[in-house]
Amino acid sequence: MSLFAIADLHLSFGTDKPMDVFKGWDNYVERLEENWRRLIGPEDTVVIPGDISWAMSLEEAKEDFAFLHALPGKKLVGKGNHDYWWCTKRKMDTFLADCGFDSIEILFNNAFAVDSIAVCGTRGWFFDAAKTEDRKILLREAGRLRLSIEEAKKTGLTPVVFLHYPPLYGDEVCEEIMEVLREHEIRRVYYGHIHGPGSRRAVTGLYGGMDFRLISCDYLGFRPVLVERTPAF
Repeated sequence: MSLFAIADLHLSFGTDKPMDVFKGWDNYVERLEENWRRLIGPEDTVVIPGDISWAMSLEEAKEDFAFLHALPGKKLVGKGNHDYWWCTKRKMDTFLADCGFDSIEILFNNAFAVDSIAVCGTRGWFFDAAKTEDRKILLREAGRLRLSIEEAKKTGLTPVVFLHYPPLYGDEVCEEIMEVLREHEIRRVYYGHIHGPGSRRAVTGLYGGMDFRLISCDYLGFRPVLVERTPAF
């Protein structure tokens, strides 16, 4: 059983929002599926921290979730800035259960034990949030991250954080999110949201004793990245 991650799938089976119009995204669904099936087994888990579907509602996202469900492994799904279908966790859990999508679970104010790792995280928010409403959202996201990490620690396993927005970008730092990461001595952080030429400013590697990794779909070449592999005995 291994843990993988990939963000920003931007699926659009139920709506007309093809990503193929962007450079490097040609045949991306086919490439993603081929890579996923080659790398992921039924016993593995994949974390998808945001921007899963362009759908505006759960019903509109049904075909996208059906596509995900048909892929091997368990999927832990977080919220991104384009996930307009996102609603209350109860409604999402009910929708997934009613559709029989039992390989998909929602990461929101909670944590999941995956072998030696506790998967936790939240969406995050803009690092340069200045408007009053943005500040409220950012502080709420910092609180959700703290809650998720606390739930992860209850498992006794090592917390690994998955965010949608980067807590660092170039020389800019989202102190509210970083404060929570430092407070809980987090050592590994995975994030998405950054695409194309913007990835040149993404922080990948050690910063402040933490290892940061960009895992947006196009940056990874539409291949889920290995987070942790369980040795075979």
